[in-house]
Amino acid sequence: MAPRKALTARQRRLGTELRKIREHTGLSMTQAAEVLGTDRTTISNTESGRFGVSPERVRTWAGHYECPDAAYVDALAAMAAERITGWWEDYRGDLASDALDLAELEHHAVGIRAVQIMHMPGVLQNEDYVRAVFAEAVPPASPASQRRRLSHRLKRRDVLDREGAPSCTFLIHEAALRMTYGGPKVARAQLDYLLQESDRDNVTIRVIPFSAGGFPHAGSSTQYVYGAVPQLDTVQTDTATGIAFLDAETRLANYRAVLDRTEERSLDPGSSRDFIQKIAQQV
Repeated sequence: MAPRKALTARQRRLGTELRKIREHTGLSMTQAAEVLGTDRTTISNTESGRFGVSPERVRTWAGHYECPDAAYVDALAAMAAERITGWWEDYRGDLASDALDLAELEHHAVGIRAVQIMHMPGVLQNEDYVRAVFAEAVPPASPASQRRRLSHRLKRRDVLDREGAPSCTFLIHEAALRMTYGGPKVARAQLDYLLQESDRDNVTIRVIPFSAGGFPHAGSSTQYVYGAVPQLDTVQTDTATGIAFLDAETRLANYRAVLDRTEERSLDPGSSRDFIQKIAQQV
């Protein structure tokens, strides 16, 4: 089997989960190869994501590793069975790979929980707001690159309309609501769009007002994406150097605690809508 040319975060994640199952059993690669009747190189390439793996092989390996969680194994087999080329692949070569990985992560999510401090959530941004945010990029992008980035950002919004759309909770700080990217007209239109999107059955928006004081992780944006099973959850964070994806069990637990404490300081959904409307009238 030829190695993959463009390895995605989701493909790497499948390999990582197979490694976790093997290590939980206490088997080295060499020992696992003997048990499975294969070679160490095959296991190494599969666990790194360089080589694909069939659903049948996932189930066989999980069986030999004595993994007791059937739902987890089913979810891994489903990941292995994926053969679709997502819409984000149309942007490969134009955008950074982590932007494509984020779109893929959202596409497969069963739930999303995010906290935003200075920007609106990516899937809740309207076109003029996106243009205004991208205009502040350092270094500035070329016009052609700006168009591709804009197209990709707006396409991400379709995740809210797809069949089996994820249930989303967005915790948005008052600072993000009051930032007038593009000027008052653009800012008001973005706030109106936010209110419109909050009417969706699968979207909950909660505002963290300045009066709530401090809260964990206030200095960055975080998105917790729920997988088909808890073991496949992923934390996505925005940093000065790009997007980071975290999936270690301890980190997932820490970020769940962070989001729990942050949500405790937010207004309930109804009060949040009133708060957004009040700010829109003041802009």
